[in-house]
Amino acid sequence: MARLPEIDPTTLTPEQQVVYDEIKSGPRGVVRGPLAVWLRRPGLAARAQELGRYCRYDSSLNKQLSELAILVTARAWGSEFEWFAHKKHALDAGVSPEIVEAIRTCQTPPITDPEQRAVYDVASAMCTHRRLHKALYASALAVLGEGRLVDLIGVLGYYSLISMTINAFEVDVPAGAAPELDV
Repeated sequence: MARLPEIDPTTLTPEQQVVYDEIKSGPRGVVRGPLAVWLRRPGLAARAQELGRYCRYDSSLNKQLSELAILVTARAWGSEFEWFAHKKHALDAGVSPEIVEAIRTCQTPPITDPEQRAVYDVASAMCTHRRLHKALYASALAVLGEGRLVDLIGVLGYYSLISMTINAFEVDVPAGAAPELDV
């Protein structure tokens, strides 16, 4: 059970209402999960949702690479809500079901694409070791380029913040959705 009650839009302060309306009218179209938690601190919610908009919709990573990074992060943090929210996005973006399942079960995924491999390896290293060793950094830089590597680290950081929020406040998956992560 979630630690915080759902946000009632009829009880928002004027500052909360501005942020709520901005999130709801944007590409997400809904205020739920960590955004609903952050809305209790509208300054945090406004800034976090702007960073999230960049990381999810405007970064130099294509949707497939971004969603792959998000799934690795969600799995590393054992964040059920984030896994639930992005598994379908990843599959729709072209991440293979075999790769998704391997990530879910903490197995090495069968990745042959060099860009996907670089994203997976960087995401795994950052989530596990909190740094990139020199060879991985050089390899990722060669495959992704500087700008996409910087954006990848930004995506990983943002989705770590999301996952921490989900876990700390026990944000539940929607009613009827079955947990998929063995945490």
